[in-house]
Amino acid sequence: QVQLVESGGGLVQSGGSLRLSCAASGRTISRYAMCWIRQAPGKGREFVSIISGESGSILYADSVKGRFTISRDNAKNAVYLQMNSLKPEDTALYYCGTGDVGALTWKQYDYWGQGTQVTVSS
Repeated sequence: QVQLVESGGGLVQSGGSLRLSCAASGRTISRYAMCWIRQAPGKGREFVSIISGESGSILYADSVKGRFTISRDNAKNAVYLQMNSLKPEDTALYYCGTGDVGALTWKQYDYWGQGTQVTVSS
């Protein structure tokens, strides 16, 4: 069974940085796409970034491009999200997720962690 556990969230001032981690078990993440999404209070889920399996190609939402960096450590079976120049609008619950082969978008992913809270004060 695939399990994902996020960590690294917290309270930070505007302009600060945080590094989120997502530890995976039950799956070798190098073979599957892994993504980060977020959900702010009262809002829907928002795509943040994704790293594909074999090729390792990366995509970012326009709202975080140039500030966030997704990476993967295959030896640790973990995915990370380095967040720099944080803004109050980045405040949200951040989740990592992955899906089975055939899941074409993150909205079709079946495996999600419990989330880690990121709060950016102005």
